[in-house]
Formats: sequence, C-alpha cells, structure tokens
Amino acid sequence: MACLTLAWNLFSLLVMVLTALPLVLSNSEGDALHAFRRSLSDPDNVLQSWDATLVNPCTWIHVSCNHDNQVTRLDLGNSNLSGHLVPDLGNLQHLQYLELYKNKISGKIPEELGKLKNLVSLDLYNNNITGEIPESVGNLKSLVFLRLNNNQLIGQIPRSLTAVSTLKVIDVSNNDICGTIPTNGPFQDFTLASFENNPRLNGPELLGSVTYDSGC
Repeated sequence: MACLTLAWNLFSLLVMVLTALPLVLSNSEGDALHAFRRSLSDPDNVLQSWDATLVNPCTWIHVSCNHDNQVTRLDLGNSNLSGHLVPDLGNLQHLQYLELYKNKISGKIPEELGKLKNLVSLDLYNNNITGEIPESVGNLKSLVFLRLNNNQLIGQIPRSLTAVSTLKVIDVSNNDICGTIPTNGPFQDFTLASFENNPRLNGPELLGSVTYDSGC
C-alpha cells in the first residue's frame, strides 16, 4: 500500500511539474521582454499592452507565440522607439523573428543574441546602432535574413557568418564596416549591393589585393 501511495505521489508531482513548465517559460520570456521595454522610450505607446503583471506575454500586442505559449516573433518595426537592445533578449529561446527595423535604437548588438538558435530573421536596419557585429551571430544556425544596413556599425564582417549555411540575405550597407568581404560559404552568392557605402570596406577577398583587416 505504501509503495502505491509513493508511486501516486511521484506521478502527481510529475504532472504538476509538466503543467507548470509553460508557465515558467512564459515568466522567463516575460521578464526578458519587460527588461527590453524598460530600456526603450515609447512616445507612441505601442508597448502599452506589455503589462509585467501578466504571466503570459503572448497576450501582448506585437508579440507572437506558438501553441506552447513560447515567444516566436517580436514585431516592432517602424514604431518610433528609441533606447537600446538588452542582453535579456538572448533568453527568448524560441524566437524566430526579431523585427526592430526603422526605429531610433542605439547602442551595441548584445553578444547574447547569439543564443537565439531558432532565429530566422534579424532585422535591425535603419536605426542608430553602433559598435561591431558580434562574432556570436555565427551561432545562429537557422538564420536566413540578416539586415543591419543604415546604422553606424564598425569593425569587420564576422568570419563566423561564413559557416551559417542557411543565410540567404545579408545587408550591411551604409555603415562604417572595414576589412574585406568574405567570399566563402553563403557569401559567394551575395551581390556587392549588400556591402555598398562602407568607405573602409575593401574586397571581395577573391581579388586577393588586400588583407582581411585592411582599413580597420
């Protein structure tokens, strides 16, 4: 009898843990999104529905989730937001689309974004983002679209991106990137328009006329 009682208690505990798991994930993702909201200025109140007291961020406008209540999309393009990106965004483990284009976001791209293993699209174009493109973007093995054009980025194009075989579109034009343009991996299919208006960027490397770090 004691064994049956113990087995039933263990089963009940397992059910409780499995039931609570989506809630824990929602809390974690809600915390990450709320940290991002705190870093932003939102004069048009597009984030008005982002209520930190709600357990599930899937009810927030501009946030999309899958059937397990895991955040998969953040759609805040052209929303007149200013502020900066936060490392907490790297905790959105199931995020596939990070759409923050045409805002006034400044500061650097956090290394932690390289933790978003399911990310398909990273659209940060037409902002005021500074600093270098982190090497950690090479960890985004599902990435298809990387659009960082029309910012104030410096430094070299991360070599880690040449190993992202899924990458189909890249645009880093209109920045201050230096060095040379890679030619291996997915870069062999990109046109020069993806890299134009970077005065210190040379290459492609296929020409053999400059070294990788030339002009940096």
